[in-house]
Amino acid sequence: MRVAHIITRLIVGGAQENTVASVLGMAKRFKTDALLLTGPTGGPEGSLESAFQDAPQRLITVPRLIREVRPWSDALALRDLTRRLRELKPDIVHTHSGKAGVLGRMAARRAGVGVVIHTIHGPSFGPFQGALANLVFRAAERHAGRLTTHFVTVANAMRDQYLAAGIGRPGQYTRVFSGFNLQPFLTARNDLELRRRLGLAPDDFVVGKIARLFQLKGHDDLLDAAPEVARQCPRLKLLFVGDGAWRDRLESKAADLGIRDRVAFTGLVPPDEVPRYVGVMDALAHLSRREGLPRALPQAMAAGKPVVAYDCDGAREVCFDGKTGRLLDIGDGEGLKAALTGLAESPSLRRALGEAGRSFVRERFPVDRMVDELHELYLTLLHT
Repeated sequence: MRVAHIITRLIVGGAQENTVASVLGMAKRFKTDALLLTGPTGGPEGSLESAFQDAPQRLITVPRLIREVRPWSDALALRDLTRRLRELKPDIVHTHSGKAGVLGRMAARRAGVGVVIHTIHGPSFGPFQGALANLVFRAAERHAGRLTTHFVTVANAMRDQYLAAGIGRPGQYTRVFSGFNLQPFLTARNDLELRRRLGLAPDDFVVGKIARLFQLKGHDDLLDAAPEVARQCPRLKLLFVGDGAWRDRLESKAADLGIRDRVAFTGLVPPDEVPRYVGVMDALAHLSRREGLPRALPQAMAAGKPVVAYDCDGAREVCFDGKTGRLLDIGDGEGLKAALTGLAESPSLRRALGEAGRSFVRERFPVDRMVDELHELYLTLLHT
């Protein structure tokens, strides 16, 4: 069985990590001839291309496949993808992300591929963008949906949103949690030397956030809550793991709020280093307004950390309010302050939520379980 995955770019991010794990895991566990076609990667978000250093034949770069909407370049990318797929003759094409999801499915049908799967890692449309953009993206997803054999979602929230938009039928959707290597998170520890290097004291209450420093990720909300929380919890520190175009802006905002000395910025962190940073956190806040199911939540839960999240997209499918963390309405600043203060003041609550989260993730998020479920789906679709 040959499976060609297609993604727009291979930056450091949840959708990309999921895709790399699927390609390499399928090749290792089932000897599947799995390939990944991707556009060029660049920018402050980093690159995951090094994951293929031991299997370079599995990574194919399509230079004209770029994130920005550029009609002429997109037409050429469609032509290039179609030609590549005709040469590769895959049994299945499995697409990921917005641009590659649309062009990849069109190319697969032009190339005569029988089974076309698309994973919805996060919504392409919704209240986070304007009416015109929503109109265009919904139309594109409806068109691509008619070319799709089956949809994989990282959360049922994605299925519900797409069905409500008239894309696909209920029987075409399967949820597969975005699995990852649990062991480094299960064994993560509070490294006091790493804390020292980050400017964090042993007794600081550290609230971490793992995300690109960019819009819709919720860094502003956490910064806005910090001054009042710090008055109740003088040992409060924030740890922003990641980099992006908004770093200077967020550093300036922290300074304007008088809390610059309370915020540690790590810069870009390779995925295999993330568990070390989770280990020094006392809690994790994920306040995104656009997310499929943020990997930062189950990663922190695997490390036994309580989580605070906005009830956005798939967060409620892992963050169970009062059981594994605190789930808040989007933009609930007062609720955020109360949740962080409550966690800061109660080590026993942190332990209870962390232990429940770890138990849930240990069962549902092993990377091998994700690969097994995808492989079973592939076989089912090929023989239907």
